[in-house]
Amino acid sequence: MAARARCDPRNGGYSGMVKLIKKGVYYTEGRIVKEAQAFFTSDKKEAAVKNTLSYAILKAHNAGDEENLRIRFDAIASHDITYVGIIQTAKASGLKEFPIPYTLTNCHNSLCAVGGTINEDDHVFGLSAAKKYGGDYVPAHIAVIHQYMRECAAKCGAMILGSDSHTRYGALGTMAVGEGGPELVKQLLRQTYDVKRPPVIAVYLKGKLRKGVGPQDVALALVKATFASGFVKNKILEFVGPGIANLSMDYRIGIDVMTTETTCLSSIWETDEKTQEYFRIHGREGDYKKLTVTQPAYYDGAVVIDLSRVEPMIALPFHPSNAYTIREFLENPVELLKKAEEQGRKLKGDDSFTLTDKVKDGKVHVDQGVIAGCAGGGYENVAEAAEILRGRSVGTGEFALSVYPASQPVYKALTEGGYVGTLMEAGAVVKTAFCGPCFGAGDVPANNGLSIRHTTRNFENREGSKPAAGQLAAVALMDARSIAATAANGGVLTSALDYEYNKRIKKYKYDGKIYENRVYHGAGKPDPSAELVYGPNIADWPEQIALGKNLLMKVVSVLTDPVTTTDELIPSGETSSYRSNPMKLAEFALSRKDPGYVARAKAVAAEEKTRREAGTLPESVLAGLGGFVPEEGTIYGSVVVSNKPGDGSAREQAASCQRVLGGVANICREYATKRYRSNLINWGMLPFTAAKIDLSVGDYVYIPNIADAVATGEERVVATVISGGKTRDVALELGALTDDERKILLAGCLINYNKEKAGL
Repeated sequence: MAARARCDPRNGGYSGMVKLIKKGVYYTEGRIVKEAQAFFTSDKKEAAVKNTLSYAILKAHNAGDEENLRIRFDAIASHDITYVGIIQTAKASGLKEFPIPYTLTNCHNSLCAVGGTINEDDHVFGLSAAKKYGGDYVPAHIAVIHQYMRECAAKCGAMILGSDSHTRYGALGTMAVGEGGPELVKQLLRQTYDVKRPPVIAVYLKGKLRKGVGPQDVALALVKATFASGFVKNKILEFVGPGIANLSMDYRIGIDVMTTETTCLSSIWETDEKTQEYFRIHGREGDYKKLTVTQPAYYDGAVVIDLSRVEPMIALPFHPSNAYTIREFLENPVELLKKAEEQGRKLKGDDSFTLTDKVKDGKVHVDQGVIAGCAGGGYENVAEAAEILRGRSVGTGEFALSVYPASQPVYKALTEGGYVGTLMEAGAVVKTAFCGPCFGAGDVPANNGLSIRHTTRNFENREGSKPAAGQLAAVALMDARSIAATAANGGVLTSALDYEYNKRIKKYKYDGKIYENRVYHGAGKPDPSAELVYGPNIADWPEQIALGKNLLMKVVSVLTDPVTTTDELIPSGETSSYRSNPMKLAEFALSRKDPGYVARAKAVAAEEKTRREAGTLPESVLAGLGGFVPEEGTIYGSVVVSNKPGDGSAREQAASCQRVLGGVANICREYATKRYRSNLINWGMLPFTAAKIDLSVGDYVYIPNIADAVATGEERVVATVISGGKTRDVALELGALTDDERKILLAGCLINYNKEKAGL
């Protein structure tokens, strides 16, 4: 057994497993060398910057200049939580056909029991859109979005944009980005994805994993080391080093998909013979290209991971970065669970939530295990889990194990290999491809339950709890191998290192006929005569007005958490029943974090409607201003205040729900991700930041000449806060905006901007 890996605050990670180098480095002669020790000349550095894989791929897709990138993607993808809104937005903006391959998947197919036919109505709409505009349509249960894109769309050297935050195909040599739906709309309208050239961080892999250590263990160690400090936020992770060769493709993919949880922008890996074999197995060897870093290559920093020292990990509720080695956790489970317990009690609003009671006689007892989705549902994860469970039983008690292979081809291969039968014999339930356990719509644990999952996230409520109704459970993330070991031990939390099993699994056999016989392949074959099929719940976006000369905002919610996820801004799970109806979905905005928000926002929206009809602010607003009189040409809306919003999913609904309720801005200290800030802009909401925030619900914020400030590119404005009859000034930062972003904000949203461009 390796020596204990202790957390080192100096490098933000586990010493021995992960090391962070926060200054520039060179990758040269197969090694990472600090810039200060490399002794390269400035011209050598200038050339080395251009030797990264990232530089070459971005250059090939860039329609802008060296620093201000305007990216055109090779393909896009979205699932049934987002594609209706995307297509409706693009249609309202003048869409005629899909100009690039667009894949519509239905892996969030869970809602048929909620809201009547709403779920399938959306699917029918998606198929009709694929026919009309020329896209690919993957029916429900066939594959989760990212597994399908890996199997059928990823190409070495290509770029793919997805409306799901875990759009990561770097292990296959594809630079992929997860963004909100409006960014996909831009691609559909032949516009570009605009971003400042991102810094590039080398992830240097060395050593070889021990049996029992899986890809999720490596991923959680990486997230643990990088998330809190923001070291790789909005940067590209470029995987290099000799350790890559010691990882199978399934392992590489499993690590890669979790890079989203570091808050990086994208990822890319060097490719090799194993990558080539993956493409050959899937009948697409022509899409393979060897990607090798030209050395020396310069990076803005590095993460060094010694695979030989990685141990089985567990990420405790309520964030993937809340990670420990399983051994470290089991040495002190009560104290560590108590921290999560306290967080859950704050969320629930009482002391009834418990986790420490899971510790009995020094052992941790969990209630449920799940292996699923784009992270856990791969062939090797499930097959190795089956081998650990071979001849064993999950038991007849409360503990239950569910397994969701990530696609029908994976399911078929697991069945033919005997692994599905082995799992079933052990008492596991094997289900179809589905993202539910990742977003709160499948296998929801009982109240006070603790579920261990090889999925992507374990945020508050992500497992489907309803704290407002007095129900709360929690999820800890683990690798499929340790989940299987725990299942074999009757739900007593166990490291896979403690179990002997056969790691030599049968070679994967891909059957593409499954997709040939069921997937609608319409890319590049639009049929303008085809009609879109609308269910009764599919609604158009409500009209939004342009930014006025001046802006008056009322604070309708103040969120004090250090980080606010998009799942808190607009909960997932059953709320997605109304994903295609903007106003109905908006009713759930902040429902778990601030239940009074919707009513307060609606009241502001009603007052703004009165202003537009009467031409003056209503008396209720003037009374609140206490004698302060805004100038003529002032529009009125609501604003949400928080510390660091936007961690989590790429769902644009986190922004659009605020917008349709009359939101005009967010104010925060910083944005957790680029994509949430982009979502705000695309929905016409001003993305303000402030070094110091002292605002309360009911306060007013007035900004004169805001339209001029946006139009001229001012990055700072001075606002007046009206609170309790007193006024004070506060500086608000807009940050750098592209020309298009300024025009979108001025127009009121992306839809308006595109209508203006098209003369509609």
